[in-house]
Amino acid sequence: MNNDPGYSLTGSTWIGHRRGTGPYARIQLAMLLAGIATFAQLYAPQALLPQIADAFSVSIADSSLMISMGTAGLAIAVVPWSLVADRIGRKRTISIAVVAATLLGLLSTAMPNFELTLAMRFLEGLALGGVPAVAMAYINEEIHRSDAAAAGGTFVAGNTIGGLSGRIISGPVGEATGSWEVGFLVVAGLSILASILFMVITPQPQGFIPMGGTGSTMRQSVQFTLSNSWQHLKNPVLIALYTQPFLLLGGFVAVYNYLGYHLTEAPFFLPVWVSSLVFLAYLAGTVSSPPAGRLAGKYGRKRVMLITQVITWASLGIMLIPNLIAIIAGLILFTAAFFGSHSTASGWAGAYPKFGRAQSTALYNLSYYIGSSILGYVGGLFFQQWGWVGLTAMVGSLFLIAFVIASTMLPGRPKEATRQHP
Repeated sequence: MNNDPGYSLTGSTWIGHRRGTGPYARIQLAMLLAGIATFAQLYAPQALLPQIADAFSVSIADSSLMISMGTAGLAIAVVPWSLVADRIGRKRTISIAVVAATLLGLLSTAMPNFELTLAMRFLEGLALGGVPAVAMAYINEEIHRSDAAAAGGTFVAGNTIGGLSGRIISGPVGEATGSWEVGFLVVAGLSILASILFMVITPQPQGFIPMGGTGSTMRQSVQFTLSNSWQHLKNPVLIALYTQPFLLLGGFVAVYNYLGYHLTEAPFFLPVWVSSLVFLAYLAGTVSSPPAGRLAGKYGRKRVMLITQVITWASLGIMLIPNLIAIIAGLILFTAAFFGSHSTASGWAGAYPKFGRAQSTALYNLSYYIGSSILGYVGGLFFQQWGWVGLTAMVGSLFLIAFVIASTMLPGRPKEATRQHP
């Protein structure tokens, strides 16, 4: 009989760590660190886009490829990483991913031209895919199902802290030194520290079972992965969940990509280091993600998603007011609502299937980062052609589509307990 509180009363069945226990707290902190290590690197270029455009003599839209190539690499890698994780375990996968990505991030600063820098950013994204690909599956395996939604919210909070730190560190450092590369290097140092702490703090996994059993071959694992992914893509509820991140993150990244340009132009004319401080609004996502997870567990995921998406529309309207205080207030509200919706949807995608949870999480993230890569770039075309109003209209349209899909295709709370069966 196992006396670990993560096991059932009989001591024979793993049911997950409960909130308030030591291992639960360590997992919370570890996933926070994993989010920081990943997203600080991924979004570090965002505050430096004007400086990068000048350094490489490229257009506004082309400079955003520094973000899009990283997110494209991540999108492509999430499903393969989920296969790796099903064989070697979630903790080991995340550790390998963050270390490899940090090394590639360091190399990106040494590339002699824009094309090679983009190529290195793509490889960095491939490595980073190992973290979001398996994080929610890891949480759902190690944390009791009653507390998993809140734990997922903490991981998303780590994502916001990482995205924030990457932006507010790289921007001022890059402008102060006159080198976007130095801004990158400082962020890489933060990621190294977070990666080391993650590997030290994370408890040994208890709920992981290798796909197909411990004696399965690589071919069998691939077959399991493809089979699970295909089954998920035939499920209308999961399809609805996978469309959410494509639309929502695509619009979200477009706002953050080009807000810096908007604030350095008339009527604001802010210097780059000052405009990069608006990324402090990311803290709103850090604050909103954990309570959104708890509210989803109490009142239902669908209700929380729909309410937060309505809030994003209101906040976009506020950001159209040509006043710096209004834009910042609208951005804070927009960010809080987006991450509330995202943390809810991502946890749902990992929890809804009874089997193939790593693949479901990976498919969610595949959609998430494809949306970021494509729509983040398209937003630049709207911004170049129609300015801030045109970009805002595009983002509002994306969020409207997401709302319609969620309201018509996702089940209400009474049906959330219904799971897939092999």
